[in-house]
Amino acid sequence: MLQPARTKYRKLHKGRIRGKATKGASMAYGEFGLQSLEGGKLTSRQIEAARIAITRHVKRGAKLWIRVFPHKSITKKPAETRMGKGKGDVDSYVAPVRRGTMIYEISGLPLDLAKEAFRLASHKLPVKTRLVSRQEGDILG
Repeated sequence: MLQPARTKYRKLHKGRIRGKATKGASMAYGEFGLQSLEGGKLTSRQIEAARIAITRHVKRGAKLWIRVFPHKSITKKPAETRMGKGKGDVDSYVAPVRRGTMIYEISGLPLDLAKEAFRLASHKLPVKTRLVSRQEGDILG
């Protein structure tokens, strides 16, 4: 699973995910990209599950870039614990994703193979997504 090697602070505020993405919203590396259509949190497990779905479908025949990283810690208190006594321990890490963020990019594939790979990956993610092409930012899915 992806997680930061070090953080300045272990426990973070919850925060809100609002608005459109400004950084990380355009294609930077590949020919095709998977772009989020809504805001949400992607856990490190979801990012990894989608990555495995893509690589299994393309059979290592392409270059894949993961454009999001889970740097935000999520805390959880143990089951059947009374309220109070402070914030819980770090449970997992998530990547906050705004609307329009490019999640994955891929190159070295024909369109139909990339479309199917991203379709399989999108089923693993909690946000709605679409397929975007590098040619003048064409929206394909």
